[in-house]
Amino acid sequence: MLTMENVSVGYGRSSVIYNVDLEVPPGKAVAVMGHNGAGKTTLLRAAVGLLTPNAGTISFDGEDVTRMRPNRRVKRGLGYVPQGQLCFPHMTTMENLQLVRASKADLDGVLDTFPALKGLLSRRAGLLSGGQRQQLSIARTLLTNPRMLILDEPTEGIQPNVVNEIEDVIARLTERGDLSVLLVEQHVGFALRATDIYYVLEAGRITSSGVGGPDAIEDVRAAMAV
Repeated sequence: MLTMENVSVGYGRSSVIYNVDLEVPPGKAVAVMGHNGAGKTTLLRAAVGLLTPNAGTISFDGEDVTRMRPNRRVKRGLGYVPQGQLCFPHMTTMENLQLVRASKADLDGVLDTFPALKGLLSRRAGLLSGGQRQQLSIARTLLTNPRMLILDEPTEGIQPNVVNEIEDVIARLTERGDLSVLLVEQHVGFALRATDIYYVLEAGRITSSGVGGPDAIEDVRAAMAV
C-alpha cells in the first residue's frame, strides 16, 4: 500500500533520513520504532507529503506520490493522526467529528469503535482528557474513509487503559483487511503487539526489521540499545 525506496529527507540543507527503504503491505500494520531524535516523525511527514524527499521515491497504492500535495494524498485514502492529541478545543466532540466527515463515512460505526466518545459528544474537545482527545483524533481521521492510517506516537501521555483500547482498535481495523496502518511509537511492547512488521530507525537509518508480535520484543530492545 505504501512503499518508500531509498528515501532521504530533511529540513533545508540538514538531512534527517538517509536512504530508507520501507514497505506497508495492504491490510497490515507496520511499526517504526526508535529513540527521540531518530527521525521517526520526519519519516511520517515525508509519507504524508508535508516534507519532500531530497532523494528516493514514495508510492501509495502503486502511484508515485513523491511530490504530490498532502490534500491529494488524503483524497486517495491516506489518513494522518499527528502527535499531540490535536483537536479544535472550542468545538464540541461532535462538531470536531462532523467537520471532517466524508459524505459516506459511517459515524455510528466510528463511535462504536470508540464508545467512550458517545457520552462526550456535546462536551468541548478542550475539556476532554488526553486519552479521550487521542481517541477523538483517531476517530476524526477514520471519518475521512482512509485506506491507510498513519499514527504518530498515539500512546504518548495517555493512561494505560486507553493505550490498551487503541491497541485493540488497531487490531480490529486491520483484521477487516481493507485498511493498512503505519505506526510510529517508542512503547516497544505496544508497538509490537499492535503490528505485523517492525522497523527500527536510528540516526535516520533503518538498522533492523522483522516480523512483529510479542516474540520480537527482546530483538527490538537489543537493536535499540546499540
